[in-house]
Amino acid sequence: MRHDLSLLVRSARIICSLALVFWVTPASADSTDLQIVGTGDGIDLLRALGNDFMQESKTVHVEVPPSIGSGGGIAAVGAGKAVLGRVARKLTESEMASGIIYKPIARLPSAFFVHPGVGVAALTSDQLRNIYAGRVTNWSEVGGADLRIRVVRREDSDSTLTVLRQMMPGWKDLEITDKSKMATTTQEAIESARDVVGAIGFGPFSPALEPQVSVLKINGNHPLDAAYPSSVELALIYKDTTVTPAARAFVDYATSAKARAVISKLGGVAVQ
Repeated sequence: MRHDLSLLVRSARIICSLALVFWVTPASADSTDLQIVGTGDGIDLLRALGNDFMQESKTVHVEVPPSIGSGGGIAAVGAGKAVLGRVARKLTESEMASGIIYKPIARLPSAFFVHPGVGVAALTSDQLRNIYAGRVTNWSEVGGADLRIRVVRREDSDSTLTVLRQMMPGWKDLEITDKSKMATTTQEAIESARDVVGAIGFGPFSPALEPQVSVLKINGNHPLDAAYPSSVELALIYKDTTVTPAARAFVDYATSAKARAVISKLGGVAVQ
């Protein structure tokens, strides 16, 4: 009985010691799991790049989770909660001063898209401005169906809206109608245009948009045309103090000739 009790005590001590080792040992910095967090802009493109990279590397699993916005990606990388982020805006001076490195990989045209039932395939920049200002409220006023226009907008800090204000004629000081729906992510803007009859929204262009919504030509130009008026820059971000070998390998791949071919195939313009 005494021998059995001694054996039980020794076994319990071994189990406790092992549990303590596993509890205090941090996850390896060289983990083969790689999450790229941040903006919803270019999410389909990054997932395609991730799949292509995984086929090459065989050892790294890349995940591009749903959007937390450019700001969310910057905050996660800055706080060391993520080793690699994705953004669709330039870093501020304070963000750069914190040690975050910015690596642009592609320019993504902005796109305006509508519910397929509105009966409009193209708008002029003036018509577009009047719709978002609330001066045009029915699609019949611009040659479409007799439907109320449902404007979907983004928050003022959104990267695509920032680019539109910089590049789209008449958008610099445009006051968007207060009868608009606020979409907090690119996915939500797309889903609203897809599901709400009469809706119009905007976001980064991707060929994956067109089966879901109708992508508008602006002043006769499709988002992939050279004369299209606006685009956003997609970039990867990281810090030298926290970046892993897997993350560095993906950054190297994302700026390679092979990645440029993937970017072009998906409607982006690779940054040289």
